[in-house]
Amino acid sequence: MTASSLSPIPLAAVGALRFGHWTDVEAGTGCTVIVAPHGATGAVDVRGGAPASRETDLLKPENTVQKVHAICLSGGSAYGLEAASGVARELEARGIGLDVGVACVSIVCSSCIFDLAFGSATVRPGVDAGISATRAALDSDPDIPLAEGCVGAGTGATVGKLNGPDRAMKSGLGARAFKLGGLRMGAIAVVNACGDIVDPATGHTIAGMRAAPDSLELDNMEDAMLAAGAQMEMPLDRTNTTISCLVTNARLTKAEATKVAQMAADAYAHVIRPTHTTNDGDTIYVLATGELEGPTPPLDLIGLVATRTLEAALVAGATEATALHDLPAARDLI
Repeated sequence: MTASSLSPIPLAAVGALRFGHWTDVEAGTGCTVIVAPHGATGAVDVRGGAPASRETDLLKPENTVQKVHAICLSGGSAYGLEAASGVARELEARGIGLDVGVACVSIVCSSCIFDLAFGSATVRPGVDAGISATRAALDSDPDIPLAEGCVGAGTGATVGKLNGPDRAMKSGLGARAFKLGGLRMGAIAVVNACGDIVDPATGHTIAGMRAAPDSLELDNMEDAMLAAGAQMEMPLDRTNTTISCLVTNARLTKAEATKVAQMAADAYAHVIRPTHTTNDGDTIYVLATGELEGPTPPLDLIGLVATRTLEAALVAGATEATALHDLPAARDLI
């Protein structure tokens, strides 16, 4: 399979899914919602050592909940999990959820990045933010491309933080989608990594730790870690997380979707150097709508397409970002 085998498509063309943001640029935070109005098979893979998450246990294959109605990716660290309650409220009001007879229960999973040190530490996405992002997803024109860069959950995202926030760079949210035959795959990635961002297509570092606070020259973070040896100190605990959601029209069981999430985690290792550190809460969700017509491709092929798609979204999380709150972005290095 060559890279040219994958054809780019709009994210909205993947399937019956809707996407929306709530953004507070001044505070440097926000949230992003992926809604499955008819429900979708959900799965998750958590690799980082410090996740902030909600309702991930119900995605385990052995548990009984079969359909997820939304994924909420948010800033605000653990406080940002509140946004998912807003998502659930808005979905309930629209009758989107699991009918349990006495109520409509919307299944909303969520993960957050730590952005409290960027912008305002006291402004976090809450219930109202979740409601707004959900309304944006369901009420906006689906043909308008989802905004990328310093928007939604990517508003406060940064990378390259080994030697402190003043030598970091601005990153954000990236979204990409491709098709291979009838299979369609999309990815939304919020790139808030401790490490550097490398384009796997070229091997070049495109964003990361800078040589000095006033410099646009990059230092290799892994080399800096090795040079420091036993004296190396990582940034503040639990302050870095890359969170993503893969969406596909494939027909997958929960176990199969979980395997796709696990395989796609390779994309993190291909793009982020280093990745899955004890300071990261790296998480990947999968939503599978089951709309694919015809035979389902082999699971290993679906996993490969998911990995390539997520790689592209991770790179876009760096290249689509713009300078904000005195931190430069990848486009400033050109």
